[in-house]
Order: sequence, then C-alpha cells, then structure tokens
Amino acid sequence: MSESVTFREPTTWRDKVIDYLSLERNVSLASAAVFILGLGEELWKKFMPKYLEALGAGTPIIGLFGTAEDLFDAVYQYPGGWLSDHAGRRRAFLIFVALASVGYFVYLLAPSWPFLFLGLALVMAWQSMASPATFAIIGDALPREKRAMGFTLQSILKRVPIVIAPIAGGALIGSFGVVKGIHIALLITLALGLVTMLLLSRITITVNALRTTSIVGVWRSFHNALKRLLVSDVIIRTCEGMTGVITILYVTNVHHVSFTKYGTLVSIQMVTSILVYIPASRIADRIGRKPFVVATFLSFALFPLAVVIASNFALLVIAFIVGGLREIGEPARKAMIVDFSQENVRARSIGLYYLVRSLSITPAAAVGGLLWGITPRVPFIVAGVIGLVGTFVFVTTVEEKYAS
Repeated sequence: MSESVTFREPTTWRDKVIDYLSLERNVSLASAAVFILGLGEELWKKFMPKYLEALGAGTPIIGLFGTAEDLFDAVYQYPGGWLSDHAGRRRAFLIFVALASVGYFVYLLAPSWPFLFLGLALVMAWQSMASPATFAIIGDALPREKRAMGFTLQSILKRVPIVIAPIAGGALIGSFGVVKGIHIALLITLALGLVTMLLLSRITITVNALRTTSIVGVWRSFHNALKRLLVSDVIIRTCEGMTGVITILYVTNVHHVSFTKYGTLVSIQMVTSILVYIPASRIADRIGRKPFVVATFLSFALFPLAVVIASNFALLVIAFIVGGLREIGEPARKAMIVDFSQENVRARSIGLYYLVRSLSITPAAAVGGLLWGITPRVPFIVAGVIGLVGTFVFVTTVEEKYAS
C-alpha cells in the first residue's frame, strides 16, 4: 500500500498545535460537520425508544427498530464508500446530509410508529453512508503516524454533543412531553443540517479511485490481520447491539431514573471518553495499539454487567464511566482499519469492513428485546458474556506486530 501524505516540519506555535492535534484542513472540516449535525441529532437520538413508545410501539417493536438501525448501518456502508470513491468526498457528503434531512422531516411529521422506520432509512444516510468518507479523509490527509490523533479529533467532536445535547433534550421532553419535545429537537436539527452542508462544501480532497475493483476484489485486498480484527469486532458489537437500544428502558423503567438524570449519565459517559482520547491516542501511536483496543473491548463487556449490578444512582454513575472507557482504544482501532486499507479503494474497504460487521450484528437488538421478555436483566448478562468472548478472541488472534 502506497502512502503519499507528507507534512512539513512545524515552526510556529500555531503550527505546532496544529501538528500535535493533526488539525489538517479537510479533517477539521469533516470533524466540524460531525460535531454540528451531531449536536442536533443527539437532542433526540437517545430518546427515540421513548418516542416509539409514545407513538404506540411495544418493547419488541423497539427492539426491532434497533435491529433495523443495525441493518441500515450494514447495507449503507459499502454504497457510501463506493459513492465517496467515485463521486468524491465533498459531493458524497452533501448527498448524505440531504438524505438525512428528509429523514428528519419524516420523523417530525410521523403520525404513528411505522413511519419512524421510513425516517430511519433516510436518517441513516448520514450516520452510515458518511462513515467511510470520514475515515477515508483521515487516511487521505494524514500520514500513518498521525491517524490515531486524527480519529481522536473526530471522535471528540462527535462525542461532545452527546455530553451537551442529551441534557437539553431531556429538559425539552421534561418541559413539553416526549412527542412535542422531540419535534422541537428535530426542527433544531434541520437548521443545523443547513450549516453542516455549508461546511462540507469547502472540502477539497481529491481521490483517484480504481473503478474496476469489485466488492470481491476489495475483500481480497484486506490484510489478514484486518480480517481477524473484524471477527473480534463483530463479537464485541453483538454485545453492544443486544443492549444498546434498551439501556434507556432499563435505567428509566427498572432503576426509575428520570429522563434528566439519564441525560446526565450519558454526559458522564461521554466526558469520560473525551478525557481519555488524547492521551490514549498519543501513547498508542508510540507504543502500539493493541493494549488500548483490548481495554476498549473489555469495557464493552463490563458495561452491561455494571448497569444491572448497580443498585443506586452512584453505582449507575460508575457503570456509565465504564461505558465511557469503551472509547479508550477506538481511535487506535479505526487507525488500524485505515492502515490496512489500500489507498485506491480506501473508502470502499472501510465500507466493506463495516458492511460485514453491521450485517453480522443485525439480529442482536431484536434478540435483546426478546430476552427482555424473560426478565430485563437477561439480555445485559448475556451481552456481558459475549463481550468477554470477543475480547479473548482479539487477544489471541491479532498479533502485536500488526497492531502497532
């Protein structure tokens, strides 16, 4: 795999800060877009299960909604990467935001829960189709040794809205009710979508895609270590998917925590992630990425167990701190994926990776919803065990030399 990215030696204080944080112009624009649109989406995203509930959906339907989200996340990844490689990063981004904005309108006008599935099909264009393009821009613009920090910048700006917005979203719902509160949040998101499109129109990355490469050819280009990472990643994300959409139900319905306090817990989780991002990524670029990916996978396994063990709000805070530590190795893991993606099929390789991962975990949320029917604790315990298995698989199959 050839790499043509070069950086000049920083001389001024400003250049040194830019170099330290990998603040390349196109990476910064893409990351800012993730931040601004995320600020709108996170006002209502964590509360979608309650919105479904308010529009008449039961717990199995809510679980199915989570499964549908995983399905769209799967099938949109490769087309998003294909469009990004062929139409260019900027044009692809603008298409993704436009589609998502139509989805926000569908959410806003939905008279009953089935319409939310149609809205989801459109909204996921930003979350899933744009993901390969975001990864690819970091690979295009930054050399290998700066990519973990590049993903750190993007990850921080993605999660800062999760610190701020759920509290505001919870307050909106507390003041106006679930339906009207989410409607107000959706209107805000639509306005922020316009700002996002203005930012993305300034991206200048050009790509030279190999147009004749089929999806089979892209898979064959995968490094063996990337395939082994994918296997362990699938197991870990099955753990996450089984409880992700029903965590809010467990915390609010079983632990009887208010929406506002739940928003606070989510904020604590995100602050934890943000605090560990920069030091973890700098160390990972220097000493190797495997220990940080192991720590991430272990935190995925422990989070659902910590949620059900918690007997009071203080212990829930600790549980959500553990949830925040799930991100400690995410920049390192993402950098590994980009490192092993060939330059001329970069976005498609990333899209194919996430296509396989997301398609594999599609049943997880529905299974979690069904297990909830036995007792709400069961899906969380099962998820924790699956997460421990995934951690073991990564530790034993991905060699240190390929994770550095």
